[in-house]
Parts: sequence; C-alpha cells; structure tokens
Amino acid sequence: MTKEYEYAIFNTAMGYVGILGSEAGLRITTLPQTTEKDIEGLLLIDAFSAKPSGNHYRDLIQRITQYYDGYPVEFPDKLDFSDATPFQQSVWQATASIPYGETRSYSWIAVQIGKPGASRAVGQALHRNPLPLIVPCHRVIGSTGKLVGFGGGIDLKSSLLTLEMTDGIR
Repeated sequence: MTKEYEYAIFNTAMGYVGILGSEAGLRITTLPQTTEKDIEGLLLIDAFSAKPSGNHYRDLIQRITQYYDGYPVEFPDKLDFSDATPFQQSVWQATASIPYGETRSYSWIAVQIGKPGASRAVGQALHRNPLPLIVPCHRVIGSTGKLVGFGGGIDLKSSLLTLEMTDGIR
C-alpha cells in the first residue's frame, strides 16, 4: 500500500513555509523562504507525487503562523520518521523535547540518547532533520553557548531564538 502525500504552502510573518505529510504523519516542514516556488523544491512534491492538502493541515498551518507571529505554540503532531535511522530518530525525539524559549547543547542531546561521546554525530543527525521548527534544531547550541550549525543559517537561528526568548514580535 502506497502512502498518499499531501502538502500545503502558506505565507507567514517570516516568509513562505511548506509542509508535506501523509496519514503516517508529517514528513517535511520547511523554514521560511522568499517564494512559493522555493518551497515547492524543498518539499519534493514531484518525488512524493503529492497533492494539495485542502483543509487537512488547517490547524498546523494556524499554529505555525502563530509561531512566526511570536506566540508560543506546541507541535504534538504525528511525525513520519520512517526513512530515518534509529540514531536519527532518537536525536530528533530528544530535540523535540526542548521547551519553547530554551536551548540545549549537542552534548546534552548525546547524553539524553545514551551516547555521551556522540556530539558530532548528533550534529549530523540534526543537519538531516526534515522537520525544522517541529523538531526545533534551532534550540541546539554549542557547549560554549555559541550559535553553531543550522540549515537555515545562523542569522535565522538567532532570529528564531530571539523570537522565542522575547515572546516574539507581537
């Protein structure tokens, strides 16, 4: 039985965002981009033979939009990590537990998953995180407190942390 993928692209206060998922759960979320076309490429719509979601993701779209408007939100959504390794899954699950407005280090995550010497491997797993924001890898910082490593760039990482730590732009 093949999965039927659906996607949504919508505008937020920080730019266009996209989500892709199926009944198995969310598979991809994007960080803000300048255009809808940029999002289409990141969602791999053609590769997944995805169709527009209609109203299926209405609640999630509202929560993501509220997040970028500066409101704290939670993401209890079902996630599809079926293509991830067990190590990646454990890293992403530990990262998802970091509370809004707080940060943790790569080494903290490594300890949480029972691999205290695996900070670099944690970084590699987060680099492959297909669900930024939902799995808030922007909340992971270096052991010295320095902002390091983020697929959206350090400026966006800093902006997201500032948004969370100051109750946003509202």
